[in-house]
Amino acid sequence: MGGAIVRNAAHLVVPEDKEITIDDGKLPARVWRTIAFHKPRGVVTTRRDSEGRPTVFDVLGEHARSLVAVGRLDLASTGLLLLTTDTQLANYLTDPANAVERRYVVTVRGAVEDEAVARMTRGIDGLRAHAVAVRKRSARETHLIVDLVEGKNREIRRMLESLGHPVTKLMRVAFGPIELGTLQPGEWREVTSQEVAKGAEFNTKERRKLRRAKNT
Repeated sequence: MGGAIVRNAAHLVVPEDKEITIDDGKLPARVWRTIAFHKPRGVVTTRRDSEGRPTVFDVLGEHARSLVAVGRLDLASTGLLLLTTDTQLANYLTDPANAVERRYVVTVRGAVEDEAVARMTRGIDGLRAHAVAVRKRSARETHLIVDLVEGKNREIRRMLESLGHPVTKLMRVAFGPIELGTLQPGEWREVTSQEVAKGAEFNTKERRKLRRAKNT
């Protein structure tokens, strides 16, 4: 492996960076591939589920061969899930230090007032939205656009529940520069390297905005 002999089967490597041979035979390079998938409700983001629930890999079947999910969406959430063969890309997109923005369309019970929106962006119990916009508000329900730059477990649901507004629908519509678009639940499409390259530019601008915000 890269000129070194490794006998430990548990040794971790980055296949995109290393040339690996076994018994003098070079392993074929992994084909770069990333897809955008519209995760349906009631499907879990794991390869296997101990409770027997359907997984995104069950839905995708052979189309998901050699792919890993980039982060997760919980059972009740829908929308954009990225899957890739590029483990470095997956780590980059999910690392909070890189501040890659995720956008969600959220419906909650009750009228979310402006002060509650402000609290979400200021932070609640260690959770914080990067930006929140109200699309529609009534006494019965409120429709929000919520942007996050971290992927903490059930972050949006936990913030809104603490404010007394349980989430009834949550759909991710963008992850960095990659958008869900017109994909319907269960549908997927190939993501181009050009789309991913735009993410580097997007991320640089986002980090600059965060630094400016922290300095004000």
